[in-house]
Amino acid sequence: MPDLKDTLNLLKTPFPMKGDLPTREPELVKRWAEQRVYERMRAAAAGRPPFILHDGPPYANGDIHIGHAVNKVLKDMVFKSRFFDGFDSQWIPGWDCHGMPIEHRIEQTNGRGLPTEQVQQLCRDYALQQTQSQKKDFLRLGLLGDWDRAFRTMDFETEANEIRFLDRIRQRGLLFRGQKPVNWCVDCQSALAEAELEYAPKRSTTAYVGLLALDAVDFASRFKCQPMPGKQARLTIWTTTPWTLPGNVAVGLDPRASYGLYDTPNGMLVMAAETGGKLLAGLGIDHELCAVAPGLDLVGLRLKHPLLDTEVPLVAADFVSLDTGTGLVHLAPAHGAEDFELCRSLGIGGENVIDGAGRFVAGLPMVGGMGLEEGSKLILDMLQADGSLLKQERIEHSYPHCWRHKTPILFRSTTQWFIGMDRRATGDTRTLRETAREAIRDVPFYPASGRSRMEAMIDGRPDWCVSRQRTWGVPLPFFVRRSDKSLHPQTARLVEEVALRIEREGISAWTRLKPADLGVDEAEYEKLSDTLDVWFDSGSIHATVYRDARRPDAHGYPADLYLEGSDQHRGWFGSSLMTGCAADARAPFKAVLTHGFAVDGDGKKMSKSLGNTVSPQQVASTRGADIIRLWIASTDYSTDISVSEEILDRVVEMYRRIRNTIRFLLLNVSDFDATADCMRAQDLESVDQYAMLRCRELAEQCRKSYREYDFVAVTRLLHGYCADELGGFYLDVLKDRLYASARDSRERRSAQTALHAILKNLLLLTAPILSFTAEEAWAVLFKSQEDSVFVHIWDEAMPPRIDDSKVSEFWRQVRLLRPNVMKAIEDIRSSGAIGRSSEASIVIEAPVGIVESLALLGSELPSIFMVADVALKESDAVEVKVRRTSSLRCMRCWRHDATVTDDAEQKMLCGRCRTVLSGLLELNDA
Repeated sequence: MPDLKDTLNLLKTPFPMKGDLPTREPELVKRWAEQRVYERMRAAAAGRPPFILHDGPPYANGDIHIGHAVNKVLKDMVFKSRFFDGFDSQWIPGWDCHGMPIEHRIEQTNGRGLPTEQVQQLCRDYALQQTQSQKKDFLRLGLLGDWDRAFRTMDFETEANEIRFLDRIRQRGLLFRGQKPVNWCVDCQSALAEAELEYAPKRSTTAYVGLLALDAVDFASRFKCQPMPGKQARLTIWTTTPWTLPGNVAVGLDPRASYGLYDTPNGMLVMAAETGGKLLAGLGIDHELCAVAPGLDLVGLRLKHPLLDTEVPLVAADFVSLDTGTGLVHLAPAHGAEDFELCRSLGIGGENVIDGAGRFVAGLPMVGGMGLEEGSKLILDMLQADGSLLKQERIEHSYPHCWRHKTPILFRSTTQWFIGMDRRATGDTRTLRETAREAIRDVPFYPASGRSRMEAMIDGRPDWCVSRQRTWGVPLPFFVRRSDKSLHPQTARLVEEVALRIEREGISAWTRLKPADLGVDEAEYEKLSDTLDVWFDSGSIHATVYRDARRPDAHGYPADLYLEGSDQHRGWFGSSLMTGCAADARAPFKAVLTHGFAVDGDGKKMSKSLGNTVSPQQVASTRGADIIRLWIASTDYSTDISVSEEILDRVVEMYRRIRNTIRFLLLNVSDFDATADCMRAQDLESVDQYAMLRCRELAEQCRKSYREYDFVAVTRLLHGYCADELGGFYLDVLKDRLYASARDSRERRSAQTALHAILKNLLLLTAPILSFTAEEAWAVLFKSQEDSVFVHIWDEAMPPRIDDSKVSEFWRQVRLLRPNVMKAIEDIRSSGAIGRSSEASIVIEAPVGIVESLALLGSELPSIFMVADVALKESDAVEVKVRRTSSLRCMRCWRHDATVTDDAEQKMLCGRCRTVLSGLLELNDA
């Protein structure tokens, strides 16, 4: 007689309970590369509908951080889920490589003054090294993509395509050269785009300054009062940038407002009547309102310049607000966008007072050549001396800073190249702004709030300054006539010739190029030295990379999805939209998904100085990349995403539940041959049919959530299925059948048929999220290291439909009843009458319909309720009665059963186990 334990179906699996992810995951990364899994996915998907995900390229500088992990894992989950859903899903990762941060790093290391070509090569070498380092970290996160053909914006072909694309926009009439105020960083020594700004608190000196009305009679007539001999009248402006006062050319007022004339110890002062009294009182200045005049009546007054011996006009300015200040603003068109546009419309010019280094321009009266702080102090002292300075204060306000140097920017007028937001492309009746608005009209946004943010970006975006004064960047490949600054008449041909050279040699080809090399007269034409905004680099990849017909991986257009952080509405989303609309009058994307920022457990922004950062490399090396992936998937990405050690601990618990469920399933199908042992769905035991039905429902719900990019719902469904549907019910009622039934019995093969289908489906559904774990388990399930879960699709594993619609309703009723049974058992167990549920004998009293339904289960009833025996009795109401069973316990399966006797010959076995053992003995004897 064999040991009874050895006769049970206690199987083994190489899939361990402890994941040891930090050790196993790198092995899978290596295997995916060696087996070219991405290429196999593409081959398997040939002929399917395409799904294109464009990669907003990260900057090639420094180690990846947790924000990079969030972004790239979300993209990976989208790419994989679309493949599993039956699409030819494609994702080519890439990097943004040009720009100031890398050039600045090279300058720090090697000093300034190096030859341009040497700087460009050093930048290129550094960027390449950075992309290789980041690629290693991205692969460690389980990202599958076309890494062999990953793009870099510094690739020669991409640089060449970019200048071709720029010229296409020029030919449509949307690129122009002009002198306008731009965001200027004195540290970068370059213009900045809106997306290169970040707002931070700044302390500034503000000043209330009075500009003297020159014609007292004219002034009095406009206020319909008599001239006041001996009293000077001043129109009071308020400014947060006193350093711009030397550049003043006019004063603006709100033509819809009324303005009051106030008698004060400082003279007669004019400011908005609506707020003037309150403002003067707040400044501690005694005042009396003498007269009021409509703003329109004051337009045309001549005023004395606050510092110079010149006149400036009072003009109507619709943008003047009464919310702050005096209702009068000084206009310096070289240092403010609204000032510039208004003065240009009035034919009033203006000059810079600050140079590129942040000093007052040489030759400027009184302050020329001074630093900003020194010159500003002198300006205020001069205003104080002649009685023009009413008050100065220090305030803290939100102010734009350079995102790289964290220093306040200046607004100064420079000659730059712009893409005009309110220009009309050749042959189009709409402006670029209108085209962009229309282009996103039918684009879905995830979350929906992204639409309003994008619309606000479009509405508020100024002309896009695309030129920069740097070395490491794609050149603007133009030759400009020295006399009138017009472009060479053969610009289209010249750009193509330059592009061909850059394709072979990179941007240094432009650096080396002499105008004569292309037949251009250097005496007549100037070769530009400006480079393109890096946001134009990344914002044009839809054309320069994804639509390059010469690339073997050229893709369709527009992309099915753009996915980036919520700050990218005015960044990559915005630049991509504008380049797409400027060149093609359409958006380069069909849908937009945005995610929040990674923050610490208290919702605070992560900072090395605060010591609250979480390194994805560290988490991967201690907990595993699948923990990072599960954390990202299980967190609502539409808002900021919190992460901490405590949060990751909870994610680990969720992971363990899923992994242990997978392990249980693998254990119990390890002797199952799906080809030979699989049963037809209609032949399965009723509860197994129900399990298959529930698995199909899970698959349908998960697929719907994946399509909606609702990964939180997916993880909730998968975890709930493992914990409740399987762990809380089905696997519980199945264990006796799996362990104690004859190995090849119909009832066991029925259970295994269901388990195999459930497991295959579960692995495919979890693979976009738990990529390493799913691949590890897949290899065990199919006993193959060459096969991969990632070359299969969900349809392959979809459980068959169970035609009997009564199955679902029947088991729903059973499961509704089961908690009542369990509670009744627990109550008696707590009293000490029984030790475990298997010792219980129960009577279920219920209405006739329920009794008749339960009776259909016959001998399955005890295993469903995990008790010794079940009796059914008709009653008006449901009631469960429990007592200790009189049946003995089987020494093999540990069930209490009426067929167990204490007869020595029966060995304390139940009838089922005696039959199983008899079969085993016969098999051994044979």
